[in-house]
Amino acid sequence: MPQIPEKIHELTVGQLSARSGAAVSALHFYESKGLISSRRTTGNQRRYHRDALRRVAFVRAAQRVGIPLATIREALAELPEERTPTRQDWARLSEAWRSELDERITQLSRLRDHLTDCIGCGCLSLENCVLSNPDDVFGERQTGSRLMAERPGTQRKRQDEREREPERQKARGDCR
Repeated sequence: MPQIPEKIHELTVGQLSARSGAAVSALHFYESKGLISSRRTTGNQRRYHRDALRRVAFVRAAQRVGIPLATIREALAELPEERTPTRQDWARLSEAWRSELDERITQLSRLRDHLTDCIGCGCLSLENCVLSNPDDVFGERQTGSRLMAERPGTQRKRQDEREREPERQKARGDCR
């Protein structure tokens, strides 16, 4: 990988892509989400400050462990502009993500441990599913196999649609 001379303080999107290993489209996406920034030349070309290399590495490392981009953006917003995140920055910011990662590890372990139980259950009632409905928490709020609460009036609207379906089928010629 070619080294960037110290006297070069800005990188093209191609240079940033080659050095960071991120696709150009990913860099454009990161920029659109406010994770990195660039300036535009008079020819409307993007130029990235050298600190974008470390920021991209920071973003990619956080993504690999499952941190959402919005959370990464909030973390990077705590850093001064055009300053390369340091090891201390990473340690401080990543410490805040520990409990979220611990919870995700717990969920994944539960999935791994109960996956073979889940394969044949069909999850139609979700009454006993340790993955989708641990301790039947949904049964306390509603009946049936729905995991998401419906908006008021939605159930009546669906009933009306089911009642009109035979008429629609007849009009389309779908009746047998």
